[in-house]
Amino acid sequence: MLWKGRRESSNVEDRRGRSPKMMVGGGIGTILIVLAVYLLGGDPTQILNTMQSDDSQTTAPYQGTAEEHEIAQFVSVVLAETEDVWTELFRKEGLNYDYPKLVLYTGSVQSACGFAGAATGPFYCPGDHKLYIDLSFFDELQKRYKAPGDFAMAYVVAHEVGHHVQTLLGTNEKVMSLRSRLSEKEFNKYLIRLELQADYFAGVWAHYVKRMDLLEEGDVEEALNAASAVGDDRIQKSAQGHVVPDSFTHGTSEQRKNWFYKGFRSGDLKGGDTFNAGNL
Repeated sequence: MLWKGRRESSNVEDRRGRSPKMMVGGGIGTILIVLAVYLLGGDPTQILNTMQSDDSQTTAPYQGTAEEHEIAQFVSVVLAETEDVWTELFRKEGLNYDYPKLVLYTGSVQSACGFAGAATGPFYCPGDHKLYIDLSFFDELQKRYKAPGDFAMAYVVAHEVGHHVQTLLGTNEKVMSLRSRLSEKEFNKYLIRLELQADYFAGVWAHYVKRMDLLEEGDVEEALNAASAVGDDRIQKSAQGHVVPDSFTHGTSEQRKNWFYKGFRSGDLKGGDTFNAGNL
């Protein structure tokens, strides 16, 4: 991807080198304060954001390697490109696109969705509209999942942004409301469709990156390879030697590739209705 020299997003929150305990101010006192604010009808996220801001002023900047610094710049540029594309697509639908934030962290992190370690992999939290990425995942993507290339990394970011798009459109809330009414097996089927739609949205974004002449030879193949590498069947086969389809939550390698490519070919926001697609 031709990215150097392009705009970096201002919506990147760098928490690398900082512990989750530091991020929430530490101790039971913070919990009691947040709880009191919530019970009084206030917004506890404002308290947490203030504490995070104060902490960032007293914590030394994270010193990463030159390679890590370049990856951080790259994902910031990718985030900026998603901002531009989705702002325009939402505008055409008469909607406003609210930018998500990208949180860079190392080891573990606290989000509005709870505590997570690097083993969780990149994720999006609808509770605070933030993407969370430990940059070491991209090394794992290349070495463990055999999915090298910068556009493989771009696919990961674009997929998580796809979940943000679902949140803004109300899709995520509708799916999560089904959790208490369905068995785990049945609910997993909805999770798969949610994930495949995020893959589709990642493809839609890639469609417009191509139209901006930012794609290099092999970029689409890198994204498709990455989508395939994180399919449930491939991961389970590698980890335990067999697959359990009823436990799938993200879709098979073939499904993930197919839906990304559908989005890439069409560039149409409305073409990714995975929930009414009979055959995924």
